[in-house]
Amino acid sequence: MHARRALLYVPGDDRHKAEKAVNLNADCICLDLEDGVAFNHKEVARIEVAKSLSELDFHGSERLVRVNSLSSGLCAEDLGLILPSRPDGIYLPKVRTIDDVHWINEKISTFEMREGIQPDKTTLVLGIESAVAILNLPDICSASTRLSGLVFGAEDYIADIGGIRTAGGEAVFHARSVLVTNAAAFNLQSIDMVCTDYLNEKRLLEECQSGVTLGFSGKQVIHPSQVSPVQRAFSPDAGEVELALRILEAYQEHVVNGIGAFTLDGKMVDLPVVKAAERLLSRAEKLQGG
Repeated sequence: MHARRALLYVPGDDRHKAEKAVNLNADCICLDLEDGVAFNHKEVARIEVAKSLSELDFHGSERLVRVNSLSSGLCAEDLGLILPSRPDGIYLPKVRTIDDVHWINEKISTFEMREGIQPDKTTLVLGIESAVAILNLPDICSASTRLSGLVFGAEDYIADIGGIRTAGGEAVFHARSVLVTNAAAFNLQSIDMVCTDYLNEKRLLEECQSGVTLGFSGKQVIHPSQVSPVQRAFSPDAGEVELALRILEAYQEHVVNGIGAFTLDGKMVDLPVVKAAERLLSRAEKLQGG
């Protein structure tokens, strides 16, 4: 699975921004046909996105396309023009039920079969942005084998529940926790909310730390300046890697002597701590390899 520490949105109708984005070393570039594009520019955006996918070198960044929601009535047209340009994945926003996932999965599968493409070659990412979607997450997460990630849409979710967006994030804490839990249960990536105060690096880093603490895989970004700090925040640092290596080394030594739990640097280490260290090292190795 491709790393998605930073998922960078690029308006589909702005070729200049796409040309800049491909040189930012972002894990994932999401060419947007939905919220980032005015209604009267949707057709222009489809054409520009198809051209960008065919003509630009993304230098290893994942190439996602966020299509319009099913409720918009525009999604089928989006897929008809975008899929032939072979994006790495399709991002369907505002998913509400398992039926939404079945619909888009069938459309992509039909295209892959017709073109002789390996089944499930095109990955699927889903936007979770409403109360009903949060309640339906177990069904949504199990609806398609091509599904690889969930993206939390805080602004739409808050509007849906009638909450208020605050710096502390009280209105979205529960939904974010539920999303991370379901993503982990179904081995999916979880992508955290946008920091809308995009020029405030302090706020951005605070939100990143909150996301890391909750267990998110990465974060949505809307400005080039956010890419590097977000990707650093969602990467294990040298100190964390060193500690994880020491935990595993000490664990092996104690296992030989028949000791399951032990103390390292004044803190208890047992099997859950060891597993967490193994996960951290696995993440670090995958990022280094990528």
